[in-house]
Amino acid sequence: MELLCAEGPARAPRAGPDPRLLQDRRVLRNLLEQEDRYSPRTTYFQCVQQEIKPYMRRMLALWILEVCEDQKCEVEVFPLAMNYLDRYLSSVPTQKRHLQLLGAVCMLLASKLKESSPLTVKSLCVYTGCSFWPHELLEWEVLVLGKLKWDLAAVVSHDFLEHIIQYLSLLRHERELVKKHAESFITLCTVDFTFSIYPPSMIATGSIGAAMQGLRILAKPRTGATLPELLAGITGTEVQLVIACQEKIEAALSENLSQASQPQRQVLACKAAGCQTDHKLTFPNTPSDVAEVSL
Repeated sequence: MELLCAEGPARAPRAGPDPRLLQDRRVLRNLLEQEDRYSPRTTYFQCVQQEIKPYMRRMLALWILEVCEDQKCEVEVFPLAMNYLDRYLSSVPTQKRHLQLLGAVCMLLASKLKESSPLTVKSLCVYTGCSFWPHELLEWEVLVLGKLKWDLAAVVSHDFLEHIIQYLSLLRHERELVKKHAESFITLCTVDFTFSIYPPSMIATGSIGAAMQGLRILAKPRTGATLPELLAGITGTEVQLVIACQEKIEAALSENLSQASQPQRQVLACKAAGCQTDHKLTFPNTPSDVAEVSL
């Protein structure tokens, strides 16, 4: 009886990466071939959307990130939800009063794909301050699925991390550290729409490069190549593009650290930098900045 009382709700165990798949070069090649298929139009704010602006997307992205962290979602849920959001906005003119509803739907779909226990419709309605009804979210779920042609298995930057890191000849603890920091950089890039000009593989390589640079971990290539050359060779990318992406990520981090005025932005930047912080986020169910978008 005492043992049962001590037990709490546990997350379902998740399988680790399959070494055979990581070592099979065809898997990485297939990811590289498929990534363009799921890339949103980078000009949809100019060509498609009349009411939605980039700053509104950023507010929504921060809210989605907060909900994902509060619900302890898998790390892939946030970038996948933002991929759905951008793909939908790339083709469907949307009123700003529907933006938070659309974000909630994208979170729901991403969690269904990646979580063993996905987010519930009721909880998502609560996070929005009950600004819409559950049946509205379910109706929009079908709408979004139709516009995405039910093709939800999108290739995002996280899919490349394990495949790239394994070629860097790092120690086991170094691999875990680089991956953790690279994931934080990817999150930073996902919030900022200006990074949409880069394909997911480029974001992944730039994030790994920035992580290793910040952690001062050196790769051990057998050919004597530099880290940018090694990363470019793994993904078949031009070296200068890898360097440019990494520098942009590092600049975005510096900007967020120096200009962060809101708690969530500051913590996001600190996580990407690998800072240790005891700051605990406390957010209202409906952040004021997201609510103001619909006004």
